[in-house]
Amino acid sequence: MDLKLKDKIVLVTASSSGIGRAAAELFIQEGCRVAICSHNKENLLRTSQEIKTLYNIEPLWEVCDINNPQDIEDTVHIVQKKLGDIDILVNNCGGPIPGFFEDLYDENWEDAFEQVLMSTIRFTRFVLPGMKAKNWGRIINITSLSVKQPVDNLILSNSLRSAVTAFAKTLSNQIGKYKITVNNVAPGYTLTSRIHELAETRAKLANTTPENILISMTNDVPLKRMADPNEIASMIVYLASEQAGYITGQTISVDGGIIKSTY
Repeated sequence: MDLKLKDKIVLVTASSSGIGRAAAELFIQEGCRVAICSHNKENLLRTSQEIKTLYNIEPLWEVCDINNPQDIEDTVHIVQKKLGDIDILVNNCGGPIPGFFEDLYDENWEDAFEQVLMSTIRFTRFVLPGMKAKNWGRIINITSLSVKQPVDNLILSNSLRSAVTAFAKTLSNQIGKYKITVNNVAPGYTLTSRIHELAETRAKLANTTPENILISMTNDVPLKRMADPNEIASMIVYLASEQAGYITGQTISVDGGIIKSTY
């Protein structure tokens, strides 16, 4: 299927590894001009070179701390200067720290607010004028299964990622007239560094091993396995396509069936 994405300009945030990197690679395979960013320069350099080796195309990369408003503004402006106005924005970020309500302080909530919600708002704010000028655009936010089925010790993620879904739904109503769609992808358990961090946290609480926790998490999934990052990335790229032009304001789960609700 031709997704009609050739030469589209794409920015994927927090994309030196995991789902973000997988999405960047799939966009490159579709012929897009891709920019990646991360707070870790070493990881960015390594990822950029590995992608170049695989596809003979080196993505534009920029160091960006998504908790820093100036970094976000600078990153978008550099992409616009070097590649042009951004057609497709993928708002991705790492997860806030795990913890139960009594274990968390104001600074933890403030950090999560900046990391998850405000980074999404700021990147979106800076790309929207270019999308409106083109009368076309795609904004895709990576959230979590926790927006539909809260995870007990992830109260920060549950709260702030749910705020992203409300933001996206509201924004989609306001900018649909510009042929700009806004959607969320809610991954289930995915084989990234984040899942190993969560397994270690749960293992300490349960006095067991991370390996046992990963087995238990996998057994909870009807498909009896965790997702590969490429499976999440495939939904991201589809939502960016022309074929998905009538989908907006939606949160689409890619979770192996673990979410129990019917919607």
